[in-house]
Amino acid sequence: MAPFVEAMAQLAAGVAVVTVRDGRDDLGVTVSALMSVSLDPPLVLVSLGNRGYLCEVMLRRDLWAASLLSAGQEAMASRFATPGRPSARLLVAGTAHHRGPHTDAIIVDGGVAALEAETIRTIPAGDHTLFVARLLDVDYVDGAAPPLVRLRGRYRPVNG
Repeated sequence: MAPFVEAMAQLAAGVAVVTVRDGRDDLGVTVSALMSVSLDPPLVLVSLGNRGYLCEVMLRRDLWAASLLSAGQEAMASRFATPGRPSARLLVAGTAHHRGPHTDAIIVDGGVAALEAETIRTIPAGDHTLFVARLLDVDYVDGAAPPLVRLRGRYRPVNG
């Protein structure tokens, strides 16, 4: 493992599924690079690899959702992280979910929180693109649920 990759793997990060509706199709990907940028106004940032189709779609579709996953949702995280994955609708089949009222994007139920956002700026950053977005709505928050994090290349629950 390259030293930079190994060093960054030591940093625990929350796991989320980012989804977007593109016409009749739904797309999504698992990310661990989602963060709060500002409280006033409320802004979030997600970093996506330039080679992914979701990045291409989000460069032309501004509305998206992020489901912040909870412990026990490792399978959902893995589904959305699998290369060549099918439509997000198929990935959530049989799992509690709904569409965000502001974005029409799929939101996975049972996580620690879910957000709807609108991209206001994109920033090229090496082999990734940063999407800075204003918060449209906090769909739900479950402060009692333990979050799912990625640490040292594995999904891990946080107990505490």
